[in-house]
Amino acid sequence: MTQKAISMPPADERGLDEQQVRERVERGETNAMATSTSRSLAQIIRSNVFTLFNAIIAVATVMVLLAGSWKDAVFGLVIVINTGIGIVTELRSKHTLDRLAILVASRSLVRRSGHDVEIPHGDIVLGDLLWIRSGEQVPADSRIVRAWGLELDESMLTGESRTVRHHEGDTIYSGSTAVSGVALAEVRAVGESGYAAKLTAQAKVYKKTVSDLNRGINAILRFMTFLVVPLCVLLMWSQIRAVGGWDVALATGSWRQAVVSAVAGVVGMIPEGLVLLTSLNFAIAAMRLAREHTLVQELESVETLARVDDLNLDKTGTITDGTIACRTIHAIADGRVCEHPVDRETLEAVFDLADERNPNATSRAVLSFLAGRGMSSRHVRGRIPFSSARKWSAVGDGAGSLWYWGAPEILLGAFDGDYRALEEQIASYANAGNRMLLVARAQVKAPDGIFDEPLLMSQCRPVALVECSEHIRPDAESTLAWFRDQGVRCRIISGDNPATVGAIAARVRLTGGEPPVTMDARELPRDAHELAGVLDGVDVLGRVLPEQKKLIVQALHVNGHVVAMTGDGVNDALAIKEADLGIAMGNAAPATKAVAQVVLVDSVFSHLPDVVARGRQVMANMERVASLFLVKTVYSALISLGVVLSAIPFPYLPRHITYIGGLTIGIPAFILALAPNTRRYIPGFLRRVVRFALPGGIAIAVSVLCTQWVLPPIMGWDVTRAADLGALRNISACVVFALGILVLARVASPLRSWRGVLVFVFGAAGVIGACIPQVADFFALRLPTGATLVALIVVLAASVAVFFVCQRIARVLSRVVSHGRRSRRS
Repeated sequence: MTQKAISMPPADERGLDEQQVRERVERGETNAMATSTSRSLAQIIRSNVFTLFNAIIAVATVMVLLAGSWKDAVFGLVIVINTGIGIVTELRSKHTLDRLAILVASRSLVRRSGHDVEIPHGDIVLGDLLWIRSGEQVPADSRIVRAWGLELDESMLTGESRTVRHHEGDTIYSGSTAVSGVALAEVRAVGESGYAAKLTAQAKVYKKTVSDLNRGINAILRFMTFLVVPLCVLLMWSQIRAVGGWDVALATGSWRQAVVSAVAGVVGMIPEGLVLLTSLNFAIAAMRLAREHTLVQELESVETLARVDDLNLDKTGTITDGTIACRTIHAIADGRVCEHPVDRETLEAVFDLADERNPNATSRAVLSFLAGRGMSSRHVRGRIPFSSARKWSAVGDGAGSLWYWGAPEILLGAFDGDYRALEEQIASYANAGNRMLLVARAQVKAPDGIFDEPLLMSQCRPVALVECSEHIRPDAESTLAWFRDQGVRCRIISGDNPATVGAIAARVRLTGGEPPVTMDARELPRDAHELAGVLDGVDVLGRVLPEQKKLIVQALHVNGHVVAMTGDGVNDALAIKEADLGIAMGNAAPATKAVAQVVLVDSVFSHLPDVVARGRQVMANMERVASLFLVKTVYSALISLGVVLSAIPFPYLPRHITYIGGLTIGIPAFILALAPNTRRYIPGFLRRVVRFALPGGIAIAVSVLCTQWVLPPIMGWDVTRAADLGALRNISACVVFALGILVLARVASPLRSWRGVLVFVFGAAGVIGACIPQVADFFALRLPTGATLVALIVVLAASVAVFFVCQRIARVLSRVVSHGRRSRRS
């Protein structure tokens, strides 16, 4: 708990003292809730260890050990190593993410013992006096004690996109967001007991991303679950039959070999490293982004990064760095900007307008400008705080006048009189990229209740024009150029004047060499489908209301776009929540960071290419890796089916598949999963992976089964003899390895780089390993000689031919299917 020297309205209430706080903490009356940006240690261990496939592998390992063939149980050790790597990597990722999350965690200002202190949300206790400030999300259900123009956006609770003004005695709920004004409220409900606790949780970190990758992998796992158990039983039955039945198997001890053979089929069918690599990749991506000061609040959103094709940027804090300077204040006379100096009364009124309880960046710039010219705070009769929905604010002075300031086109559109000449002058300033604020005065009696029910009076007269400028981020132009090169459409959406935003967009070359197409959001249709037809031709939107930002995202979804939305203000929260990927700046309003899936902690716009590139790397590489694993699953399942139907001994041992899988799938998959890759992800993960895996898997299965069926009669081998069966299994293992290297080469392509070296190294490693006596003995590998060597060469040549024939057939079928789809569409 830290005491803050924060300027808040004067309050006589003292709040709870330390003893009262301590008593409430002991009773558990705190606002602590179970929300986190990462999984707990127990969850990490449970998800990595207690899986269905780990259970199957564990049972298979025990069965092989009971059969007395411990060398064939080495696959169990591989699973232990993989699981250990997964746990350690995810723990490292958790540590990095949790440490970074502390930097962006929102804090609340409470009044205790007569002082204002800043504390984490979870440390709020029942009965605390809580300051509600503009831009903050209400952290706990409370009753307002004092209010200074507080307006709340309660859309998270009610679904209605409008602000509600609250007064003393009103109850406000967690999940609401303050859009203007300040209030002091007494906390009435904390933690899970809050009326809106569940709704608040939905508005915070975990807006669950629908993951095409996880959906595809889960479909594979469901299919394998359905397939593995019955095939395992059938394999056991067929292998017992192959050795003469249960009586013979039990009498001679050949049941042990039957168990080992059945396990070989089961182990091959399980894509044991696929789930591990998926979670591992997400965790590593999040950890790498964290090192670049980018917090991923939901690991699955890494996938969404790869699919983004439409990026909507809020100008302030994204294209510009959020720093605003007040350049000058122009006088207005007879409906035109003039060269006369602005009178002191007007300057004092402008100071009063900017001097809100929680001023925004523009107000702070104006206050600084006027403070240097001798202006200071005065007592005002009443205040209507600035709202992004209204785009204006007002104060009443002691002389009875009402003073307004805000967006020129909004104010002038409501005033009586002809101000076309003034509008043209304002447009010329805005076209130079300046932010303009109009100051107007109404010298009439203000209606009763105007400060409680905001009203823009038509009798106002423009008296001054405030000219401000924003500082463009030096990296904005290069960052936007990167997105253009990557095929991502960028669009600026802002609440500022369209001409101002358009000028800034042109400076940063938003659309390359073409001038950006600018539009006033007040002219947009209100129907999402109609709006969808307009947006594709618009690059810059100005005077956008908060609810319009949300509608824009919905319209882009109608057109099938994967939408990312950046922002830093509370007016961006609705759109960020609606987008497929919400990205908040580190200096964003707490409510905005709460709903975003990614937070740029240091608010540096140039991190965005790294964010998107990291997502693309994960998805493109996981597609490669999944293809590798699925090929093994396909050929193992088909070989197992062939063995069951033809009642032959299984073609290889578990240790063979451990050796081959490690060199052609396991280790290369880890390397390929971490390789650079910027290809934009397109939905259809499962379809493409299956289309890749089937030809390779079928080729390997056909080659191995034909070897088992055809070679023994030609060579005169009796597979009931251990020596002949061993020779046959060696040839089958060589076939699986050789074709596995060809599959790896296809996955790793193009090979004119380190990828070619990767394939060569693992191919050579397999051959060299078989030449090392200790390795060969452990994995039951025997180098063939004489007639067996000739048979191996012929079989390998035929297998390679089968492989390429299968690939050719797959390409032809793919073209036929694609042509059929196009014909049906036409």
